[in-house]
Amino acid sequence: MVYALNGIVPVVDPTAFVHPTAVLIGDVIVGPNCYIGPNASLRGDFGRLVIGPGVNIQDSCTVHGCCSEEDTVLEEDAHIGHGAVVHACVVRRNVLIGMNATVLDGAEIGESAIVAANAFVKAGDKVPPRSLVAGIPARVIRELGEKDLANKINATSIYHQLVGRCQETMTVCAPLTAAEPGRQRMKFADTGHYIESD
Repeated sequence: MVYALNGIVPVVDPTAFVHPTAVLIGDVIVGPNCYIGPNASLRGDFGRLVIGPGVNIQDSCTVHGCCSEEDTVLEEDAHIGHGAVVHACVVRRNVLIGMNATVLDGAEIGESAIVAANAFVKAGDKVPPRSLVAGIPARVIRELGEKDLANKINATSIYHQLVGRCQETMTVCAPLTAAEPGRQRMKFADTGHYIESD
């Protein structure tokens, strides 16, 4: 659901997919090829939210700004895991924020960094590029290698494909009362990419 606030209407690029149960309020700008999952809440009621190209914000995430003078920014290909809270901060390009992690006001997550699941990034913290941080509060565990970065890029590419799958095939329907004989499965290549059924 999309709500204008104080006359400011959210912006969603036509190539993005926003699930019908997601909520966008006020000064929210969603860029191209983004995925906004079920029950995600993007509240631009105090400050602007800028969601860059290819970002995915998964189920039950909260993205909120707190200051009209400073934007909350998720740069290109940021990957925000289920249940994460991203509050009034900057998430640089190609970052992964793990499930149920929290990133607070004024923090900056450096390019290609990973914030582990359940980590807590304190207000004002600066996470170095290409680093893994974990814990409460989050601390640098190690520098990320090429394999780590390749795995992150692959995971994000799955969500890039999900945008198209949702736009092309997601429909509201009634559930079946039993699984049909020979029920097909979702098919993916080794890379995790969806393959059309025969």
